[in-house]
Amino acid sequence: MAESNKNSNQNQLSDHLINPSNPYFLHPGENPALVLVTPLLSDTNFQQWKHDMLVALETKNKEHFILGKIPCPDSKDPLHEAWRRCNKMVMSWLTRSMTSDIKQSVMWMDTAAEIWKDGYFAFMSTLC
Repeated sequence: MAESNKNSNQNQLSDHLINPSNPYFLHPGENPALVLVTPLLSDTNFQQWKHDMLVALETKNKEHFILGKIPCPDSKDPLHEAWRRCNKMVMSWLTRSMTSDIKQSVMWMDTAAEIWKDGYFAFMSTLC
C-alpha cells in the first residue's frame, strides 16, 4: 500500500514535466525573453492588451497564474519549485509586453497575479 502511494506521488510530480495540459508544464521553447503580445501595454491600450494577453496565456495554459487560481504551494510541497518557475515565467511574459514606464511600476511585485491585479485597478481607475 505504501509503495502504491509512493508511485502515485511520483507520477503526480513528474506529470508537470511531460503533460502539456498541466499548468506547471513549460515547453522547452518557452523562455522569459518572449514578448507574447504586441503592441506593448501603454497608457492607451489596456483593454486590447488585456484581451490579447489573456488569449496568449490561455494557449499556454497559464492564465490561472494571473487570475490567482493556482496559489503558491507551501515551501515543503514538492510542487513549490514548479510553481515558482511558472510564476516567474508568466511575470516575465507580462513585463516584456509592457512599455518601460509601466514595467517600472510593477517590477517589485512577487507574483503574476499581483501584476495583473495592480494593472487592472490602475487602468480601470483612469477610465472612471
